[in-house]
Amino acid sequence: MNMLKTVVQAWKVVDIRRKMIFTLLMLLVFRVGANIPIPFIDRSQLEGLLGGDGGEGLFQFFNLFSGGAFSNFTIFALSITPYVTASIILQLLTIAIPYLEALAKEGTEGRKKIAQYTRYLTVILAFIQAIGMTLGLFRPALTRTDVFSLAVIILALTAGTAFLMWLGEQINENGIGNGISLIIFGGIIARAPAAVYDSFVQYRAGQVSLISLVLFAVFALIVIVGIVEVQQGQRRIPVQYAKRVVGRKMYGGQSTHIPIKVNQAGVIPVIFALSILQFPLTIQYFMSPTSAFAEWVTKWLSPAGNPGVWFYGALNVVLIMFFTYFYTAVTFNPKEVSDNMRANGGFVPGIRPGWATTEYLNRVMTRITFVGAVFLAVVATIPTLIQSLTALEISFGGTSLLIAVGVGLDTMKQLESQMVMRNYQGFLK
Repeated sequence: MNMLKTVVQAWKVVDIRRKMIFTLLMLLVFRVGANIPIPFIDRSQLEGLLGGDGGEGLFQFFNLFSGGAFSNFTIFALSITPYVTASIILQLLTIAIPYLEALAKEGTEGRKKIAQYTRYLTVILAFIQAIGMTLGLFRPALTRTDVFSLAVIILALTAGTAFLMWLGEQINENGIGNGISLIIFGGIIARAPAAVYDSFVQYRAGQVSLISLVLFAVFALIVIVGIVEVQQGQRRIPVQYAKRVVGRKMYGGQSTHIPIKVNQAGVIPVIFALSILQFPLTIQYFMSPTSAFAEWVTKWLSPAGNPGVWFYGALNVVLIMFFTYFYTAVTFNPKEVSDNMRANGGFVPGIRPGWATTEYLNRVMTRITFVGAVFLAVVATIPTLIQSLTALEISFGGTSLLIAVGVGLDTMKQLESQMVMRNYQGFLK
C-alpha cells in the first residue's frame, strides 16, 4: 500500500508525471517492436524450429530477456543482451587494461568515454550474433537465402539492438529508472500473463493440483520478500574523519559509514552460471536426440534428467557462489577504499589505517558475500528442483524474480529520491 501511495503522490507532481509517462511510452515502443517480425521468414517453420516454449538451453535464456521476441524472430530478437555482455566485458577489462582503469577514475568524462566504447562493442557483438542466428539457427526458416535478403535480416537484427540501446539511454535521460534494466524488466513481465494462463490450463486439464499452485504461490511470495530484504540489506562500517585546521577554519571531525551490500554482485553471478550450465544443453539441441552425447547430457546435466537434476542443482550452487565472490572482488577493492580513506584522514574506529583497514574490509566483505551467495544459489536453484519434482511448469523462475524485483526496487528508489524535495516519506524507508 505504501508503494502504491508513493506512485500516487509522484503522479501528482507535474515533472515526475511527465517522466513516468515518457518511461511507459518507451516501454510500449519496446513491446510493439518485439512483435514486428523479421522479413523473409516462414512462420510455420519457425514454430517447429524452437517450439512453443522458446527452445532449450541458452535459447530459453535469450527468450526470457527478449520477452518472447527471440522465439518469434522479430526485430528485437537479440534484445539488449549484446549491451549487457559488452558492459560486463568493459567492466572486466577496466581491471586488466591500465588505460581503461585511468578512464574509470577520471569521473564523468571518463565514464562517458567508457560508455562510448560500450556502444561500439554492443553493435559489433550484435552484428556477430545476428550473422550466427541468420546463417545458423534460423536458416531453415528463411524463405529467401540470397545475399540481399540475408543482409536485410542481419542489419535489421543489429539495428534492433542498437535502437533498444538508444531507447534505454533516452529513459535514463528523460524518464525514471535505469533504461536498460527496465527493458529487460519489461520483457520478463510481458511473459507473466502467459505463464499464469498456462498454469491455469494445466490445472483445468488435471496436470497440476490446486495444492501445487497454492504452494508455488506461497513460495513465490516468500522469495519476493527475501529478495527485497537481501537487496536492501547492507553492513554499515563506521568511518571517523580526523579534525584538521586549515588557516582559521577547521575541517573534518564528522562520522559517516561505508555501506557494503549483502548482494553486492546483483544478478550477474546467476547469469554467468546459467550461461555455463546451459551450454551443453544448447549443443545437444543441434544433435540427434538418440546420440550418445545427447543421452549423457539429458541424464547427467539436464534439469529434466534423473539424476541429472541433482547434479545440475549442485553445479548451479557451486558456480553461483564462485561467480558471486569473483564479481564482488571485481567491483569492490578493499585496498582502494582503504587508501582513499587514509588520504582523506578517515579511519575505522579501533582499526589502524592502511593494511589493517584493508584486511578488516576484506574480512567483512568475505563474510557478508557468503550470505548473498547462498541466497542467490537458493533462489536460482529451488524453482528448478520444484519444476522437476512436480508437474508444474515454472517459466517465471528465480532468475526472473531476482531481476524483476531488483529493477522494481531500484526504480522506486529513484522515484522516491525525486520526492525527497517535497518532504514525502515513501515506500522504501
